[in-house]
Amino acid sequence: MTNVTAPPKTVLIASTNPGKIREITAILEGVPVSLVTLASFRDVEEPEETGETFSANARLKALHYSAATGLPSVADDSGLEIEALDNEPGVQSARWHGSDYAVKFKVIYELLREKGLETSPARFVAAVAFADSGKILFESRGVVAGEIARTPAGTHGFGYDPVFYYPPYGRTLAEVDGDEKARVSHRGAAFRAFKDYLLRG
Repeated sequence: MTNVTAPPKTVLIASTNPGKIREITAILEGVPVSLVTLASFRDVEEPEETGETFSANARLKALHYSAATGLPSVADDSGLEIEALDNEPGVQSARWHGSDYAVKFKVIYELLREKGLETSPARFVAAVAFADSGKILFESRGVVAGEIARTPAGTHGFGYDPVFYYPPYGRTLAEVDGDEKARVSHRGAAFRAFKDYLLRG
């Protein structure tokens, strides 16, 4: 599913997350397509994310928004997997223990302490799907490995970035700027593959 017969003129970034949209737009800079967001389609309802994997949810969202808007749509599903917590929060990352990330961080550290741990290996995973006319035309996946920081740090990025320590940088992903993060991040890898796909068209 990697061949394009003709590059699309417009692609919908199927996300309502401002942080994701900012990162995706920056990664796709230079692609000769018009990028639009769901801000132009406020009446379109979000689908229920019932997939059991990141890839399943990405496909579900891409197909849903493409059908609802009539536009080729790219969607991602991503999250944090913490080894010591049996890879939680995983696909439930956005909904795990509510929407307040300060609360989520507190729960992470409490659960680790219950296991006698201060940190754990962890990874971010992102799955990307691109759909048009009821078909998935492209999929990609990105992973970045790291560990849970001893304490949250940094004000850049969004989501779980402040608790994700990336050893090669010696910092959390919230302590680096957008370009530095995109070079190594799960979403950066997945969307660079999508960018290459569009450019090959």
